[in-house]
Amino acid sequence: MARVNYRDSDVALMARMMRAEAEGEGKLGMLYVGNVIVNRAVANCLDFKDLRTIRQVIFQVQGGNFSFEAVQKGNVFYQRAREAEKRLARQNLEFWRQHPGKFALWYFNPYAPCPPTWYDQPFAGQFKNHCYYEPKAGTCASVYSG
Repeated sequence: MARVNYRDSDVALMARMMRAEAEGEGKLGMLYVGNVIVNRAVANCLDFKDLRTIRQVIFQVQGGNFSFEAVQKGNVFYQRAREAEKRLARQNLEFWRQHPGKFALWYFNPYAPCPPTWYDQPFAGQFKNHCYYEPKAGTCASVYSG
């Protein structure tokens, strides 16, 4: 059973985002970004209350800006989805979860060492240039069960 309900259009949208955010980090890096996208769709907590679809997650606006920089600035995001990234997106939507993105709700590239917290959320781990952060214990049980 899929972690979140989805349609083919969601697969293509997610594939574009994964590529735009982490193509330089290879398949594994794109899968970690996919973990964060799906985790946000299943998390009903913190900044992600009432987000239930991949489209809502990807086009979420916080503080007047899109949550994902690639939506706002990324020319790669606006290219057509490729089959390789669609396969990766389907993996995330169906089942694939792995540390450090397994329970992460945030990631970013600090262009420096990863800070121990990000907006008061604990560091989960790093893969290549991206730092991943999980919700604080007791603040978002749905991300751990979903």
